Amino acid sequence: MSAAAQMPVLRCLIVDDSVPFLDAARSLLEREGFAVVGVASTGAEALKQAMKLQPDVTLVDIDLGTESGFDVARSLDAYSDRLFSRVILLSTHSERDFAELIEESPADGFLAKSELSAGGIYKLLARRTD
Repeated sequence: MSAAAQMPVLRCLIVDDSVPFLDAARSLLEREGFAVVGVASTGAEALKQAMKLQPDVTLVDIDLGTESGFDVARSLDAYSDRLFSRVILLSTHSERDFAELIEESPADGFLAKSELSAGGIYKLLARRTD
């Protein structure tokens, strides 16, 4: 049995303003065993969906057009007493480009969009609980 097969199914919310990326990420993560319970393209939608769907993990693009994913992460964190979702920031840019902001954010970490996978998410979440 593979390590991924032994992991519990994670319920995921994806927040990105790119419909093609939302579709691709949903497809990839569902093939890898995640349950993508919702998608959002704005901070307001993300908060509403997170409150309604209570995902285990919320993936948030750093650049949401006119909005900042860092602000979205802070908004989600402000409701942490009602939301138990872990937050992972995503970007097409390198982690080095945002290292200080990522470190200061309440997010559990960062994944480059090109490295998005169920395994990458599990590794990041495990590292943050150590």
